[in-house]
Amino acid sequence: MSLPKLALNSIVTLPTGHPMPLLGFGVYQNYDTKASVLEAFKAGYRHIDSAQAYKNEAHVGEAVRESGLNREDVFITTKCASKQHGYDNATKGVDNSLEQLGTDYIDLFLIHDPLSGKVKRIETYKALLEAKAAGKIRSVGVSNYNVKHIEEIKAAGYEAPAVNQIELHPFCQQKEIVEYCKTNNIVVEAYCPLVRGEMDNVVIKEVAAKYNRNPAQVLIRWSLQRGFIPLPKSATPSRIQSNAAVYDFELAEEDLRKLDDLDQGKAGAISWNPIDAE
Repeated sequence: MSLPKLALNSIVTLPTGHPMPLLGFGVYQNYDTKASVLEAFKAGYRHIDSAQAYKNEAHVGEAVRESGLNREDVFITTKCASKQHGYDNATKGVDNSLEQLGTDYIDLFLIHDPLSGKVKRIETYKALLEAKAAGKIRSVGVSNYNVKHIEEIKAAGYEAPAVNQIELHPFCQQKEIVEYCKTNNIVVEAYCPLVRGEMDNVVIKEVAAKYNRNPAQVLIRWSLQRGFIPLPKSATPSRIQSNAAVYDFELAEEDLRKLDDLDQGKAGAISWNPIDAE
């Protein structure tokens, strides 16, 4: 796939009509969130991926305000996990996230996982759509959802999620749900794109050497060229910078295929992925 026009400021337009930067900055288990997000802004990131469960929404908000960037130039995602599911909990949770982030709206609000069961999942989705109608959220999405979880949304008569955020990297490619999302115009975000640092693989290292890049840059570039929205995370300034420096090279199709061939299905997952949740 030739994508010569990709740049750090490249965006995808969500089904809701709102633009989302192609490269996001994850803050899961980041214990120096504000400093890391400020460094990410310096590196050119404009898309921050947080969650209620990360307990760092307030730090993300502080970084946005201290950055001097206009709010409309920063894309903020947060999520509600199963413990906060249900209509009332989700409704209150949106207001709490707005307060924590110190913003009037959230660009993308995701249901973090499908573990609460069908009834609460649908109640939660309804609450998020109502928050969207009220202007508190611009786009609603899901995370860790399989085909059946999205189909139940459609069966309930609701609009499809704008995004599905799942674990995605060469070792865990989740081809069935990825294909389903592409067919149904659902943007796929890739968490753990750097395999949580487990990149000591001969193929990855050979491809990195060919392009004179580090393995992390190769994995991010693979994700971008395969049409995903990667969400690399780091608290190290040099890595934050290098993870964004992936736009002056392009992986050849033969090298993309070499990375594709590393797929191990579920066995390749490094994060617990509730893909079979009822």
